[in-house]
Amino acid sequence: MRLTLNADLGEGWGPWSMGDDAAMLAIVGSANVACGGHAGDPDVMRATILAARERGVSLGAHPGYPDLAGFGRRPMTLSPAALEAQLAAQIGALAAIGRLCDWPVTHVKPHGALSNRAAVDRDLADVIARTVAALDPGLILLAPALSALALAGQAAGLAVALEVFADRRYAEDGQLSPRASPGAVIADPGAAVAHLRAMLAAGGIVTQGGRVLPVAFHSICVHGDAPGAVAVAAAVAATLRADGHELVPLTVLQLRKPD
Repeated sequence: MRLTLNADLGEGWGPWSMGDDAAMLAIVGSANVACGGHAGDPDVMRATILAARERGVSLGAHPGYPDLAGFGRRPMTLSPAALEAQLAAQIGALAAIGRLCDWPVTHVKPHGALSNRAAVDRDLADVIARTVAALDPGLILLAPALSALALAGQAAGLAVALEVFADRRYAEDGQLSPRASPGAVIADPGAAVAHLRAMLAAGGIVTQGGRVLPVAFHSICVHGDAPGAVAVAAAVAATLRADGHELVPLTVLQLRKPD
């Protein structure tokens, strides 16, 4: 298969840093860069974009709830208008700095609690997808496989890339298991590789209970802030290549927009 390996990066703020972005950018093909909601300030955004450009890594905006203290992982309730404004401000900020750096934003992937809720809440997903399409209908929406967000993206006329997670387990409904539940976060590189290989072999999501939910997917995520993220990403990339898969930036995938 031709796939992209992506990671959530640029998640520092001021003097505070998160993860090893330089090492991750040497491994992944696509970067989802925080843009001021849950993390990321203008200097961090610029540095991350320049590093992505140097590596030829495609650039995505990673907007989330305006929740620096909770790293965007706490649920919030925003009106549709307030959410539209947040998305426009965050995506627009990264896009503007990307233009300064001559490295354009080519996809959008919601972060944390916003993504988790949009995976099951079609109304919220529609707000996100419509806003992305209004900002730039050429943007790719990177959405979880088997999610309401993926359906909303297609309905909004966006090219949608479907994503699975190498470092997260799945509940029986195909959504991510809550982080606080036992075994939900996979920190061991060997376990992440085994989890991903099981999904590739099954042609879909494999839940913690062993249920197979068939679905095509285009992209594999490793969280850049997770402990041992670089080791997990390196093991996943090496295994995929050894198994005959081609790893490319998201922009190289031939994703069709809905007719």
